[in-house]
Amino acid sequence: MKKSPLDAELQRIRDARHHDPFAVLGRHGEGRDTVVRAHIPHAAEVGIAEGGLALTRLAGSDLFEWRGDGSALPAHYSLIWRDDHHREHIARDPYTFLPQVGDLDLHLFAEGRHRHAYRFLGSREHEVDGVAGVLFAVWAPNAERVSVVGDFNRWDGRCHPMRVRGGSGIWELFVPDLEAGLIYKYEIRNRDSGHLLLKADPYGQRYELRPRTASIVPAGPAHRWNDGEWMERRRRHDWQHAPLSVYEVHLGSWRHGAEGEFLGYREAAHLLVDYVRDMGFTHIELLPITEHPYDPSWGYQATGYFAPTSRFGDPDDFRYLVDHCHANGIGVLLDWVPAHFPKDAHGLARFDGTPLYEHADPRLGEHMDWSTLIFNFGRNEVKSFLLSSAIFWLEDMHIDGLRVDAVASMLYLDYSRKEGEWLPNQHGGRENLVAIDFLRELNVAVHDQCPGVLMIAEESTSWPQVSRPTYVGGLGFDIKWNMGWMNDTLRYMAHEPIYRQYHQGMLTFSMLYCFTENFMLPFSHDEVVHGKGSLLNKLPGDEWQRHANLRALYAYQFTHPGKKLLFMGTEFGQGREWDSTGVLDWYVLDYPLHQGMQRLVRDLNGLYARLPALHRHEFEWQGFEWIDCHDAQQSVISYLRKGDGDELVVVVLNLTPVSRLGYRIGVPRPGRYRELLNSDSAYYGGGNVGNGPDPLVAEEQPWMNRSHSLALTLPPLGALVLGFEP
Repeated sequence: MKKSPLDAELQRIRDARHHDPFAVLGRHGEGRDTVVRAHIPHAAEVGIAEGGLALTRLAGSDLFEWRGDGSALPAHYSLIWRDDHHREHIARDPYTFLPQVGDLDLHLFAEGRHRHAYRFLGSREHEVDGVAGVLFAVWAPNAERVSVVGDFNRWDGRCHPMRVRGGSGIWELFVPDLEAGLIYKYEIRNRDSGHLLLKADPYGQRYELRPRTASIVPAGPAHRWNDGEWMERRRRHDWQHAPLSVYEVHLGSWRHGAEGEFLGYREAAHLLVDYVRDMGFTHIELLPITEHPYDPSWGYQATGYFAPTSRFGDPDDFRYLVDHCHANGIGVLLDWVPAHFPKDAHGLARFDGTPLYEHADPRLGEHMDWSTLIFNFGRNEVKSFLLSSAIFWLEDMHIDGLRVDAVASMLYLDYSRKEGEWLPNQHGGRENLVAIDFLRELNVAVHDQCPGVLMIAEESTSWPQVSRPTYVGGLGFDIKWNMGWMNDTLRYMAHEPIYRQYHQGMLTFSMLYCFTENFMLPFSHDEVVHGKGSLLNKLPGDEWQRHANLRALYAYQFTHPGKKLLFMGTEFGQGREWDSTGVLDWYVLDYPLHQGMQRLVRDLNGLYARLPALHRHEFEWQGFEWIDCHDAQQSVISYLRKGDGDELVVVVLNLTPVSRLGYRIGVPRPGRYRELLNSDSAYYGGGNVGNGPDPLVAEEQPWMNRSHSLALTLPPLGALVLGFEP
């Protein structure tokens, strides 16, 4: 006997292959009858609670059907069933509800222009026609069938298949009577291979604690923000002409609890804010706290682009940390990783059985060095995903800026690749044109949506106009990390002082390009891992000389044009290389040299914030002027930092272990110059060689093409900061 079309549809439901279960399940009219169908694996018997109507099992299946006059049935009736363990269940039929995702959302998402895709994709508590439940939605265009699975349905993909929204590739299902806190994943059947995949929610806002990998339905935010004044000031803040000093933090290894456990977001908030305020930093920058499965990745291999990691608490706990920072005048920056993602089976990789978020061709889609996959920046839905992630952290979590990781790897198609391992663009070049377009779109969207936030690029090449507006051809970032300055400076300082005279250009070269970008001067986590040693132990000499070198290095950083960044532990001269599995060596603060290092950084932050000459024109030529950059033989450099009007600071660095008495420098104005900071002060652990507390009076003796000059005592391996008193 020939099978009817309905028989084929029913068979696809039985086989869990149907792309539109609403066409079969739920309530339907057939002639004068109402038909109610349900597919409930493991059910022994099924009925409709309203009226006590029994459904009949269709032979050889877990499909149940009732036919009759349905005029008395409510629109959203409840099914009641007894399972094979003799337990009774009751729930409204999810296949009686209309689609919930709006057409405008589908349209903007498909165009790559949706900035808030997390508001309709993922899972969230939802109410339809007065019925409470959870709405699930996920993008999987190459799936034959997608189901939401969890403890609530025995992780059985046959129980809750989702509906696909036309050609959008988005699947959705409203499941009534479910609540926040539910653990779930998506079971995806690829339409070509038939392979089944079990995936965490790409738009999930909460996940299980690793090594578990399921998503958790989030509750609506319970935290009530108290940072309205901060957020309003942020919109108007003239950050370019204000001090910006960043303390870079890996939350998992900054401090631990009494039993060696991680600090939670709330506990860390108080300890971290108290410390950062005391040290004078204006911002903290968190290494990625987006959810990630592998601790040693430090968060740089993220699987949850909308979720703070559960290692330290829930999303409201993280909101508390940010709010507490703002209440105490501390900005919060987040390390954000749009350049690549890991291959974990539960994550984005081959999400629906095909290369969806990544490129199919490994010459475009894989970082061999990091064993990670590269986002397909030219795909509109991927752009909506990444744009929405950035906006989520800035808007919903009140983050004050994103440090965008590995921008160089996005800009170049041949990044870390040999000949034949990469594909040129359509013009035959090495520039990744779609990634460039994406970065520009990202920065335009962020600044439009969240005025006042900072977009900071970790970009290690000479790509032009990284921190210039898109309308003049730039990438649109606000700040670029000055990796050239950092590398040159550390290489110079690693030389024994006797050889530094041959490498003076490493210190002076930065001023040839210093104002071509809005630069930040970073001594970050990357410089103290993977066998590179700590900053302290990169430097030559005995213990005293290493500390003196490091103090001079910090004085140079804080008086050189550019915003500042120090990685945790470097501010007190930790001797060991950073170990992300342990905790900082706070015990070294029992020793005077490390106490002195910490005092110096505290005072440098204070000086930097207090003196407009050190921060007013960090991105502009009028803020800097050489006094003398040519005394390579004695490894001495001197320069001016200038604010507005009479605001003037003189900086002199002597980078040999030799005191220099009567060292004369030219100064631009007659008057008094007072020693504001001496890195060799005994207070910082130095030998106390310097010029004392009394002001020095400029002599009317021409020197270095200037009408007046000062005769100074330069401390060994030391830096002097002199303030001008009109």
